[in-house]
Amino acid sequence: MDEKSNEPILGASAALLKQSSQAYIKGQQSDINGQIIFDAVDAGVYTVRVTFMGYENLVKENINLEKGKNLNVGTLKMKEDGQMLDEVVVEGKAPAMEIGIDRKIFNVGQSLVSVGGTATDLLANVPTLQVDMDGSVSLRGSSSVRILIDGKESAMAGSDITSLLQSLPANAIDKVEVITNPSSKYDAEGQSGIINIVLKKNVRTGLNGMFNASGGSYNNYSAGATLSYKDEKFNYSGSYNFSRRNMVGGGATKNTYLNNNSQINNVEDANRKGINNMFKLGVEYSPNAKTTIGISGNLSVRDNDRNNDLKYSYFNHPQLNGTSLRTSRQKEDDLGYDLNLDFSRKFAREGEELTANVMYGRDTEDGTNDYNQTYSTELPIESRLNSTSEDGKNTNIQVDYVRPFSDASKLELGYKTTIRSSFDTQFSDTLDNISGGMRPDYGISNDFDLKNSVHALYVNYQNKLTDKLSYQVGLRGEQTYLTSIYYKKDPSTPSDEIETKAKQDYFRLYPTAFLTYAVGKDGDKVQLSYSRRVQRPRGWQVNPFEDVSDDMNRRQGNPNLLPEDIHSFELSYAKFYEKWNFISTGYYRRMKDMMQPYIYDVNTSTSVTKSRWENLTNSSVAGLELISKVNFTNWLDVTLNGNMYYNKIDGNTAFDIKESDALNWNVNMTSNVKILANLSGQIRADYNAPRLRAQGKTEPMTGIDVGLKQDVLNKKGSIMFNVRDLLDTRKFGGYTNTAQVNSYFEHRWMKRMFMLSFSYRFGMQDLGKKKRVENSVEMEGGEQF
Repeated sequence: MDEKSNEPILGASAALLKQSSQAYIKGQQSDINGQIIFDAVDAGVYTVRVTFMGYENLVKENINLEKGKNLNVGTLKMKEDGQMLDEVVVEGKAPAMEIGIDRKIFNVGQSLVSVGGTATDLLANVPTLQVDMDGSVSLRGSSSVRILIDGKESAMAGSDITSLLQSLPANAIDKVEVITNPSSKYDAEGQSGIINIVLKKNVRTGLNGMFNASGGSYNNYSAGATLSYKDEKFNYSGSYNFSRRNMVGGGATKNTYLNNNSQINNVEDANRKGINNMFKLGVEYSPNAKTTIGISGNLSVRDNDRNNDLKYSYFNHPQLNGTSLRTSRQKEDDLGYDLNLDFSRKFAREGEELTANVMYGRDTEDGTNDYNQTYSTELPIESRLNSTSEDGKNTNIQVDYVRPFSDASKLELGYKTTIRSSFDTQFSDTLDNISGGMRPDYGISNDFDLKNSVHALYVNYQNKLTDKLSYQVGLRGEQTYLTSIYYKKDPSTPSDEIETKAKQDYFRLYPTAFLTYAVGKDGDKVQLSYSRRVQRPRGWQVNPFEDVSDDMNRRQGNPNLLPEDIHSFELSYAKFYEKWNFISTGYYRRMKDMMQPYIYDVNTSTSVTKSRWENLTNSSVAGLELISKVNFTNWLDVTLNGNMYYNKIDGNTAFDIKESDALNWNVNMTSNVKILANLSGQIRADYNAPRLRAQGKTEPMTGIDVGLKQDVLNKKGSIMFNVRDLLDTRKFGGYTNTAQVNSYFEHRWMKRMFMLSFSYRFGMQDLGKKKRVENSVEMEGGEQF
């Protein structure tokens, strides 16, 4: 307590020492009520030493603790130091990149070029990651990557994580963890690894909050607010984020049919409008310093309108000539939520901990999709109305235990069950040109029931062989069940043909191993790692209904699609200097039963192409990745990332796949500059070279983003301005070549966009004596920890 005011002192540092030797036993900080509690202390005689900036040190000696008893040493009064210093504020930046034994951590909370954008925009600015035309995220050239939010698969996403990322505000994200070779503790799913998106969480004592608002090109707007309160035992938090997105894009396709040398070309104008409301509430209760129980819930309400205009041109076609216009109007209403119960218990041994999580979530989507196609010739109008509905549920049960044996060795054990189910339905009506009315099209009307469960046990052990050489080995066993039922809706279908069932039931072991050698005394290290992984098919990949959003290019899933089996090896070297560090990683992946869409039919009369997901072939990828951060001065830093990999695809005569190989690469650069005391800037540039695919390759893609931030209101507020795709060049394109058709395509899902944003932070870290010096570290952007 303060001796004069009798107010409690928050954040005073207390050390428990052996009376005889003055050896340090353990430390603790006083809570909001000034209380200090030392748990699990052996019987003996002790000294307590308390220090706090602006006060004289306080020492209480000869504290005799008897075995099996608690002891209250009473109130300790602290005197103000006669030479009180002025307030001291230490400013610094969170490191842009941190290295763990199995992951890279990118602190993206202050990414200027992503302010006012979505999680998709932010992920596009993370080294090693790429985002394609549809917002699909890739890691080291592979889009088969597992995306988690706060360490768990988000139930709000349903079967479409891309849609959720495009509605999740970028300013809600604190950091992104990229785990390219995960240990056995993590799910084995994900061909190229795991991306874990960590949302911002309150760690400050007292009442704190933040407000932000953004507005930009094409009527894009967003606003959000967070409020939290933390005291000795409770941590309450809540947030609300609103966004109105309007993604203006388009593209073009050119198909050349080899049987008659005809062409069908189209030009696309597209926009995706979405309104999203996202709510989050949570409370954590800590009855003591070692136990925490948390309850939280997330709710997402999304409305999406997707409009596409496809203008077709026909050349040398046996049945079609002139032009046509196909308009598509899609409306969706989405509702997703999840509920979480978390528990953690720390034990007397430092680092020993038991954690558990139970999560249940649900995502529903109802929508309509209208198509109309009119021709410049006398061909009849084509019109279609699709009604769709999706209902997905997700349950997650997880228990993890960590038991250290020494500073170098520890054992991890865990169990996890994930149960997913979804029921999708589609009913399609098409125009009858004779009657002028709509009639059912049972050929693409169906129900699809999918159930998928994974039950896993894992063990992971870490230790040292020498002072410099350490290892980690693990084994994960997963039992997987996947069942699906496809229901035909045609009333004339015989009863024994209405249902088409598919089932997968398999058990696999997934070993992992890490060997790390410490080079020198500066934290430099070399690491060799191995993991076996799996990429399981998703809902849309196994659902056999035809997607006719582009009637000339129909796509469908395959209920008998097998999972990919992946073996992954990495050799990395991390070097650290005072102002420069870099990580170099050589990697190799071998993929069996690679899943990709396969064009299996081209109608010679109508030129309609049909593609289906298949296990086409096997492939290998060998690559080298470099990441370097250079601090040129205290006002300029640059982060460079380059990834070059050789991709070899095996031939498969069953699908007329010829053996092929290619060298692919991409580079990106992010630079931060402090222009004035309260003015900073950021620039990001990226280049993606052509990439090999099973039936073709992609074209190069490049783009530049820039951002500025001006701190105002004594650094509690910030005004930010950014331009994404400054030169308006970021588009995705490529070629698809088969024995029947050669196709060129290009697409962009967002044009150049300007965004102006404002954020304001408020709060009080110490609810007691406000005039005391705050011993805090302020990160760039005002977040305090």
